[in-house]
This record gives sequence, C-alpha cells and structure tokens, in this order.
Amino acid sequence: MNLHFAPAEFAARQAAVLAEMARRGLSALLIFRQESMYWLTGYDTFGYVHFQALVLTDDGRLALLTRSADRLQARFTSIIPEVRVWVDAEDAQPERDLRDLLAELGVGGGTMGVEWEAYGLTAAKGRRVAEALEDFTRLTDASLLVSELRAVKSPAEIAHVREAARLADAALEAAVAATGPGAFEGDILAELQGAIYRGGGDDPANEQIIGSGPGALMCRYYSGRRRLDADDLLTLEFAAAWRHYHAALMRTIVVGRLDPRLVAMHAACEEALLAAEAALRPGEPLGAAFDAHARVMEARGQGGNRLNACGYSLGTTFAPNWMDWPMAYAGQSYAARPGNVFFLHMILFDADAGLAMTLARTSLVTESGAETLSRASLELIRR
Repeated sequence: MNLHFAPAEFAARQAAVLAEMARRGLSALLIFRQESMYWLTGYDTFGYVHFQALVLTDDGRLALLTRSADRLQARFTSIIPEVRVWVDAEDAQPERDLRDLLAELGVGGGTMGVEWEAYGLTAAKGRRVAEALEDFTRLTDASLLVSELRAVKSPAEIAHVREAARLADAALEAAVAATGPGAFEGDILAELQGAIYRGGGDDPANEQIIGSGPGALMCRYYSGRRRLDADDLLTLEFAAAWRHYHAALMRTIVVGRLDPRLVAMHAACEEALLAAEAALRPGEPLGAAFDAHARVMEARGQGGNRLNACGYSLGTTFAPNWMDWPMAYAGQSYAARPGNVFFLHMILFDADAGLAMTLARTSLVTESGAETLSRASLELIRR
C-alpha cells in the first residue's frame, strides 16, 4: 500500500470527524471532496472528475462508491475496507447505487451530512443525489465539517508541509537563476518545476503562475510564453507540493532597469508582510492579519493597488486549486490556532503605471505566533 501516514494518524482523524458528526446528530457523512477522502483514508486519485462518494457512518464504517478505474487505486493508496463500483453506461445512475449502498449500511432515516461544496459534485450531480435520497433520509449541508478539522495540521502533516517549503525554496532559486534579459518563460518554468520533481515532489493543485511584461500584473495562470525584455518584470506565484501538501511563494523579479517606484512598492510589501505575520497569533481572528497588511498599504500610499484578500490556508488540496479554507480578508472571524498553515501574499498592481510588486511566503501558526517556513530572503530580486 502507498500510504503517507501511519494507520493511527488516520484513526485519529476519523475519530475527530465522528465526534463532530455525533455533535451534529448525523447518521452518516457523504463525502465528495477529494481532499477529505485523502485526509481521512489516504485515497489518492483524480477520479473525482466522475461521480464518486465516500460514506462514513456514525459507527465508523467506511465505504467508497466509484468507477472501475479507481477500484485498484483505492486499494493501493487507502485504508478503505469496502469499495463498490458503479458501471459506466448511457443510463448509469450512480446516485441510485449510492442510495442502495446506504440502505445496505442501514443508515436511512435520520439526518446525513453532505459535502455539497465539492469540485467533483457538479450542480447536476448534486441535484440527482438530492432527488435519489429525498424520500430516504434528511440531508444537511456539512461542506466544511472535514475542512475545519483539516485546517489544523498534525505533527505528521506539518512534516510534509516543511518538506514542501524546502522544495519551494529550491524552486525559487532555480527560477531566479534562469531569469534574465532574453530568458524564455518556458525555460524558467521548467527549472522551477524541475527542482520540485527532482526533489520528489508532486504536481501542484493548480498551474504555477508566471507572467512577464503586462502579464506581471496577473495573479492567475494564462496560456502563452514570451521572452523577457532587457527591462522587464517577472511575477512568479507557485507552490511546491509534497504528498499533496503545499507550501507557496510569490515574488516579482526586476529585470534590467529598476524603476524607483518599484523600490517603494517592495518596501510596502515587505513591511505589510511582516505586519501580517506578526498578527497571525493563536486566538486572534484571521481578519487581523488582513487589517495589519491593509494599514501598511494605506500608510504607504498603496491602498488603491492592493487586493481585497491577503492570503489563505494551505494544506492537502487537489485540482483545480491549491487555495484552502479559510481565506484572509477584512472581517474574517476564524481564530488562528497552532497547526494552521497560511500563505500570506502582499500583492500590488499599479495598472496605470504598468508596475507590479509581490512578496509572499508560507507560515505555520505555533503557540507563540507565526513561524515562517521559507528561508528565502525578502529582499528585492534583480536580474
């Protein structure tokens, strides 16, 4: 079996979920988020693009309903004891197969929690699930039940995050070394991701973000590659993944001539990042980190160039996104606690001037505050 955690680790996670299910009075939890399946059992697949569901009953039984292509995958990567297969066909109704499985498990009647907010459970699939179970059980939204527990990492998980952070540092070093006037973005990406692969890491849960020229003002991946000009900006936002646990970094690299406005923007980003990290303390709302960053940006005249969020949780996530719950924005009430991992990003885009500056890294919340997991310098990078 290809398990990345000891059986006792999975047992502790399942016990925590069962305790929360009992508190909410749930007879079963219908799990559709791939992150939840991986966290609870080790099950590692991209098969969630098709219909699949993991059932956890209130007495601790686990059963997976999936396609034949994932039957052996579940056996190889997880501790799931029972795997049922629904058959591909033009008239296939896996939602009915799910109802039959629940009936066999004897959990009809009461109230079941459902992870309605899941990338694999489209609106159409969710509607069919609701219709199949409408006269069988009561359904209630439990989309964040597992996610809230996943937000606090165990020592074993933190070890994976630290390894991801080590790979992220190596990736940044490789990307910077490949950057300069005339450099091709494809080569820079190849060096960045190559450092992660050579270190034994995984694909990230979404594309590595790269943009130069006008694209330096983007914080999303877009298709197309260019060569850097003699005077240019290159923005990189990327995550290294180790056993699906992510650690992210973000930098804007100045190529050639240094515009004095970029020096001021970088100084604002550095001060804001340090202020946000200082506000990331146990018991404090995550919104306090956003407020700390916003105060600095306003004081330095960059308020109009910042974004409306300054970070988010990181952990074990699957495509299409490495952003995890919760996110750092104004008024975010989630209270930070030891074991949280957050990616705090300071992003300034001056669209009128065509200037960008970013600075970001991943931190672990400890009993005494935020511990930065990257050894990379915060100094402005020039090539």
